[in-house]
Parts: sequence; structure tokens; C-alpha cells
Amino acid sequence: MKKTATFIIAATISTSVFAKSKTETAGDIGQFALPLTALAIAWSKDDNLGMWELTKGFAITQGITHTTKFLIDAERPNGSNFDSFPSGHTAAAFSGAAFLHHRYGLSYGLPAYIASSYVGYSRVYGQKHWSSDVLVGAVLAYTVSYAVTTKFAPNNFSVTPTNFGRSDTQGILFNLSF
Repeated sequence: MKKTATFIIAATISTSVFAKSKTETAGDIGQFALPLTALAIAWSKDDNLGMWELTKGFAITQGITHTTKFLIDAERPNGSNFDSFPSGHTAAAFSGAAFLHHRYGLSYGLPAYIASSYVGYSRVYGQKHWSSDVLVGAVLAYTVSYAVTTKFAPNNFSVTPTNFGRSDTQGILFNLSF
């Protein structure tokens, strides 16, 4: 299980680590480092279920992120290509941070959230993403982790396909009851 989880996370994190500034390089590395750090922590605790939940949450987040990039086709601030929305780097980093928070508590999550926020900042700084791209990547990763992580996975959270009462409109409804 440990080798499988490591391989799946390492194989699905896909980006170049060639950047123009130290800030961009730190962001490129951070998107790898945060989920792998979360995996190492789960591994060190011999938490096979946690490793599976991290892997599942990461894969779902990246699947939604890259599908959305393809469907939205938003231009980057620097005009380089049309896959700006949402930020994959930020979603990857926040997958690790949110998992640590939801599985092991805020003492693990807070430092990871700070590092993940820097990854998001690096993407805006490097003109690879708009602030909204970064925010959506972070919220997406947090939400998926919240839904799939056992320790704090709520019974009051649901994801439902919907047409909002119209035949020409489709979407996904996220519902969280307090």
C-alpha cells in the first residue's frame, strides 16, 4: 500500500520545475513537497488508511482541476496558454495541507497551509495565474479533502449532480449543513 500510494502521488504530480525566479521555483517544488510530506507523515504513523485517503483526495482534486482547465480554457495573465483556471500547483499543495489538517489536526495543517499559500502566491507572482485561479484551486483541494478524510469527514456533506430545475443547465451542487 505504501509503495502504491507513493507512486500514485508522485506520478500524478506533473509539471516542470523550470522557473524564472526563486519564488517560482519554490512554488514549483512546493506543489510536490507538500503532498509528499503529508504522505511521509502518514507513512511514519503507519497510517495506511490515511495514505489511501490522501491518494484518493489528491487524485480526485487533480482530476477535477485538469478537467476544469480543459473545459474553461482560461487565458493565463502572461498570455502563454489557455489552462489558467484553476491553479493545479495550488490544488496539489493544498491537497497535502488539507489532508494533514483534517486527518491529524491544525498543528499539522497550519504550517502546511502557510507553505501552500506561498505556492499560490508564487503562481500569481510569476503571472501564471490570476488570484481567483489560486483561490479556487485551494478551495477545491480543501473541500475534497474534507469529504474524503475519515477523521473529520462530516456526515453533513454531500456532492450531487443537478440541473438546477432547468433542462439546459447542468452542474454539481456541494452541500454542507452546519
